[in-house]
Amino acid sequence: MDEKIYKTMGRSGALAIVVGVISIVVGLASGVMLLISGGRLLAGRSKILF
Repeated sequence: MDEKIYKTMGRSGALAIVVGVISIVVGLASGVMLLISGGRLLAGRSKILF
């Protein structure tokens, strides 16, 4: 019984680490893309004619 709990805790801990790393990578990638698109919008602001 104790061994089953030990294995389950190990798997859930490893899964939590993997999900954390994936969310950090996705967060950084989306942040960089937002910064780039925002910079392009600000740079192209002067080209708009009303």
